[in-house]
Amino acid sequence: MQTSALIRPQYPGSRRSRLFAVCALSACALLSGCSGLSNPFASKGPKPAALPAIQNAAEVSVDWDYSIGKAGEAVFYPAVVGEAIFVAAADGSIARLENGVQQWRVKAGKPLSAGVGSDGARVVVGTRQGEVLAFSARDGSPLWQAKVSSEVLAPPLVDDELTIVRSGDNHIEALDAEGKRKWFYQRPSPSLSLRSTAPLVVADQFILSGFPGGKLVALSAQNGAPVWEGTVALPKGATELERVADVVSPPAAAGPVGCAVAYQGRVTCFDFAQSGNTLWSREMSSSVGLSVDTRSVYVTDDDSAVHALDISTGSSRWKMDRLLRRQLTAPQVTSAEYLAAGDLEGYVHLIDKNTGALAARFKTDGTPIRAIPQRLPGGKILVQTQGGRVYVLDVR
Repeated sequence: MQTSALIRPQYPGSRRSRLFAVCALSACALLSGCSGLSNPFASKGPKPAALPAIQNAAEVSVDWDYSIGKAGEAVFYPAVVGEAIFVAAADGSIARLENGVQQWRVKAGKPLSAGVGSDGARVVVGTRQGEVLAFSARDGSPLWQAKVSSEVLAPPLVDDELTIVRSGDNHIEALDAEGKRKWFYQRPSPSLSLRSTAPLVVADQFILSGFPGGKLVALSAQNGAPVWEGTVALPKGATELERVADVVSPPAAAGPVGCAVAYQGRVTCFDFAQSGNTLWSREMSSSVGLSVDTRSVYVTDDDSAVHALDISTGSSRWKMDRLLRRQLTAPQVTSAEYLAAGDLEGYVHLIDKNTGALAARFKTDGTPIRAIPQRLPGGKILVQTQGGRVYVLDVR
């Protein structure tokens, strides 16, 4: 069982949270990924499953690949706008690619910790010092710089002339086209919470974000006011560590139904058309997340087993546990037939949506894949590794 998140306390009276790196073996999970610390339990815990033999039902080939630079401790998500793909790296490199061809490449002038957000006009990234940097999508020239309340770990959301940033202290801030604050949302946080690199999600004109304490909140994009709040999971346990039940992965929506999952908590689906009314919940823990289509919810749990649940009832359709402890990402719906998930050794695994069978795999540069693979038109898959290689994969 693994999570890539760090546990951090929130200190009253301080807008910037101090890092409290906790690598502890709890009753049910080994919390790993602590910045700057080795894991004393790593050599003693269960090892990742060996890659199983499979009969390829699909063929995966490289359409193109590109090296942007290493991610370090950050997780970078490429931004796709039409034919353009914008990518970034920890050393400050930012590039625009079209069909694998570099259109421009610039340096931000400082190390980056999050990105990329883009609407096709602006490209926005963030730093650990809480700086938000905007560049022209046309030529990479700098546009503006702003400051938010804490480190930026998640890619900014750029939509309708707004740049919406979630900072490491769980504050959400909207900046206008010139980088000036338009609105600000914050909520109380428990004393311990998991760090989140999850992108914000737009659904039904709402901005959706998970929070510590098992909450999913829908905000108005116009003024940041909460439209509704749903309970994904309730904290339980005798200690603060046991009571961590945070939504640290992005929610997903298919039509009026949206779902989210909490670490040490549950999968819960909501009716967005009815002010976030709960449809069903099911016990399951995940720090990496889920995806949905009109039929199923697909979840990677903390053991890296992948589950398909009926989107209407939450009942099990299948479970795939042949890749246990391989630190899978959430399983992304990439076509009518397949899901794609990355792992700790840079493999992209294709999973049959109907049966859970492993259909194919492809090895990238051998470094972990932390960002959820993205779906491109034609069933292609976009992946960025921690080693900084960006791949567009073709599935046949």
